[in-house]
Formats: sequence, structure tokens, C-alpha cells
Amino acid sequence: MQTTGPSLPGVRLVLAVTGSIAAYKAVSLLRLLRREAATVNVVMTAGACRFVTPLTFEVLSGSHVATDLFEAHQEMLHLSLPEQAQAIVIAPATANCLAKAALGLADDLLSTMLLTTQCPVIFVPAMDGDMWQHPTVVEHVATLRARGAVIVEPEEGPLASGRSGQGRLADEQRILAALQTALFPRKDWSGRRVLISAGPTQEAIDPVRFISNRSSGKMGYALAEAARMRGAEVVLVSGPTALPAPTGVDYCPVTTAEEMRKALLSRFTWSDTVIMAAAVADFRPAHPSQHKLKKRHHPITQLDLTPTDDILQELGERRTTQVLVGFAAETEDLLAHAREKLHAKHVDLLVANDVSAAGSGFGSDTNRVVLLAADGEAEELPLLPKRDVADRILDRILTVPTARRTTKPVGRSRR
Repeated sequence: MQTTGPSLPGVRLVLAVTGSIAAYKAVSLLRLLRREAATVNVVMTAGACRFVTPLTFEVLSGSHVATDLFEAHQEMLHLSLPEQAQAIVIAPATANCLAKAALGLADDLLSTMLLTTQCPVIFVPAMDGDMWQHPTVVEHVATLRARGAVIVEPEEGPLASGRSGQGRLADEQRILAALQTALFPRKDWSGRRVLISAGPTQEAIDPVRFISNRSSGKMGYALAEAARMRGAEVVLVSGPTALPAPTGVDYCPVTTAEEMRKALLSRFTWSDTVIMAAAVADFRPAHPSQHKLKKRHHPITQLDLTPTDDILQELGERRTTQVLVGFAAETEDLLAHAREKLHAKHVDLLVANDVSAAGSGFGSDTNRVVLLAADGEAEELPLLPKRDVADRILDRILTVPTARRTTKPVGRSRR
């Protein structure tokens, strides 16, 4: 039986441990990193030392554990440790740690190190589920991602508070995989030009009211980030969201379905892969008002709606050699509806999910999807963070042939 050797031979790492109850799990993570033949220096915050003693990490790492900025100052560890490290892994990372890193605060050894490092930084958050979903934490995570940090999202399950939710420290193998990707990035999408749509569209009733849907854009943005990190040139056409534009992509904000259609068509011939993750409105008001409709004078008791153009079907009819990927958000008969859409829209791959299922609805950080290929093959993925789902989708797209397309008659179809 052939065995594989350690995956991190000679790699120098900093493992930073912050004050979460999950700090004890960092002991096991350190042992895994050492088994993978990495050299690991451990940095602990004052809070972490209340949960696990530095001596535990010192014995397992074989190196002195750095805990205090001022004690370390003579050796300038806040400079020398990140200079020597090829990556910094912060596991667990508390909400406080994320906040200080996002805001650039530097009041201890770890936070000061993060202002001097040039190597990849992997944050592995662990906290109560309500904290992870708090708008401030969400904003800080988005800020760190926009700067290029890797976030290994927490997992669902029982928490120290006795509740259940998304907040558990990620599995060691997920952390190791994220570290390996950061150190040895996959460039299997190099040379490819990817056009991605994301988010909802908004169709005006009047200047202050509109029709829209619950899409957050998180899945499309995760796809844009993943494709860019794997070497692709990416254009992201996005409806209105609360998300910052991913770093390193050509970002095109739009509002209405027609604006999204025009933006996608203008870039369509440039692309070799198109991923339609946007939730485009099916209808728009037929006669939007130019002025705010007053409730007393113009009560809205009925809306006259007209269908929007079916962008996915139009792209399917116009394409030549592009790989075309669609999405189907369903609430019942998932596979039946998804297969119908797969064939009706002339797509190579359809990503289907039940948005009524726990953990895979609009706005969630996780998703459970089924990948349906044109040849009928179906692959069901488990509940995963959307960033992991994005990589699985990209992996599947790479298996789609690109040379057998023929131009289809151009037509303007309705959904």
C-alpha cells in the first residue's frame, strides 16, 4: 500500500491561540501540524492562557511560547516571528481577535504581529452562534476577507453555551486544507475568463419602493473569490448586496434585471465560463411611477406586472463554446424542477438547492446543493460553507467539455 508523506515538510508556521473555550482544540491541531513536519511557533493571548497553559504548547512544539508583547520586545518577536513564518494560523480566533485585526488595533503581541506580517493569515473563528451572526462580526469578517485573509468558517453543532448553532471550531482537516491552499495555491483556473452574476435585482414600483427577493449574493461572491484565487480572470456582475467587492475581480454593480442582462451580454463573448448565481427578478412593474406614490392619494392595491427577460436562457441560446452554469432555488420537488430547468435553459451544469432547508436558505453562510450535469449525472454535496461549495462547483466545471458547442438560434425567451 502506497502512503503519502507529510504535507508541510520544512514549512515554518505561527499558530496563534486566542481566548476561546475551543483553545483546547488547538493542542490537537498543533500535533497535526507537527505530524505534517511543519515547524511551529506558538503565540498565545492572555485569554488563551486562562484556558490552556503555555507549557502544554511548549512541550508539543519544542519551542518557547510567546505570550507577552513587552517581554518579547527585546527579541522583537512581533517582527521576527511573522518575518520567518510562511503562514499564520489563528485557531481559535475570537470575535475580539477578528475585531482588532479588522480595525488595525495593536495592544498585544498577536495583534501587533498582524500589522507587520506579509505572509498568508488564516483565521479559524470559534464563538457562540449569535456572536458569529452579529452584524459587527459579519462586517469584520468581510473586511478581513477583502484584504486577502482566509476565513475558515465555523461549523454547525452543539456549543459551549448549551445552544446549537454555527460557531464550533472547524474540523482539523478543513484547517489543514485551507493552510495547504494558502501555502500552495491551486492555479487550475489560470488562463480562464469567468463571468459571474450574483445577488438580487430590484425592480422599481416608484422611486422609493421596489420588487426584489431575499438573495444575499454570498454564493456568487464566494464563487468569484474562489475562481480568482485559483488563477482565473473574473468579472462579477452584482445586484445590490451588503457585501464588499471581492479583491482582484472586475466588479460591475447593477440594480435591475435589464441592467444585469446588458452587463452580461456585453461581456459574454469575452468569457469562456459563465456562472449565473444571481437571483434575477421574474417580473417587474409594467408602469413604474416617476414620483413617490402617496398612500392617501394613490393607494397601491394592485400591481400590473410584466415578465423580465430570461437572461439564462438567452445566454444558453447565444453561446458558442462557453461553459454555462445555472442555479435553481426551489422549495419543493428539487430534483424534478432542477432537471426541467437544466434542459430548458441549455446549460452544462445546474446547481440546485432547497432554500427552505435549514442552513441552505438565502442569506446563510452555508449551503447544501445538488450538482446536475447535462449528461444526467447528479452529485449531492453535504452542508458546507459557501466558500467550500464554490470550490466544489469549480472542480466540477473543470470536467465539462468545452469544444463540442454549436451556436444555437438566438431568441428572446420568457421564463
